Amino acid sequence: MRNKHQERISLETARILLNIGAINFNISTPYKLASGLLSPTYVDCRKIISEPKSRSKVIDFFQEIFLKELKNEKIENIAGGETAGIPFAALLADRLNLPLCYVRKKPKGYGKNSQIEGSIKQNQNILLVEDLATDGGSKINFVNALRKGSAKCNNVFVLFYYNIFDSTRKLLSDNSINLYYLTTWHDILSYAKKENLFDIKTLTEVDNFLSNPTLWSEQRS
Repeated sequence: MRNKHQERISLETARILLNIGAINFNISTPYKLASGLLSPTYVDCRKIISEPKSRSKVIDFFQEIFLKELKNEKIENIAGGETAGIPFAALLADRLNLPLCYVRKKPKGYGKNSQIEGSIKQNQNILLVEDLATDGGSKINFVNALRKGSAKCNNVFVLFYYNIFDSTRKLLSDNSINLYYLTTWHDILSYAKKENLFDIKTLTEVDNFLSNPTLWSEQRS
């Protein structure tokens, strides 16, 4: 169960995302997610980087949770995942005065064929920063690349965690990965209901999707 401190950050982040138009609901023409599932919801965290006040506030929250939850991890480097994670990693690394690197989805295929850009040291403890986490698959790919590059990476920090797939936590745990996040779809829906931001039909349909995303998608395929 989250404490009041975490709850405050989650709902405030949800408010920011809704206010800048990063949250999209469309029950008539569902979005197709990277996983292939159809969804009445879509979040675009990248919108934050164009909003200075929102961007600064979100990095405040990243720093706040980092100092509270990760202070004993002795993080030595911040890594951004290609591409959406890079700006958030850069902003956090600058705020914490830590080295920065970034990880490609796959080796670039020319030159040194690098998958990791920037400098990492043997056994350096690296925090992976991403914009969001859905089923956890891409996070494992990035973490494995860092580990293959001789680093230690057991912690992932995302702005947005879907928190609707039962297998995500187990998948990450099985790969020795701890997940930290600012907000979830449930926080978004809670805030949207409280503020009456969408009509009842839309909110009900989104609720149905969040309860069983696979079934919701199958019924519309």
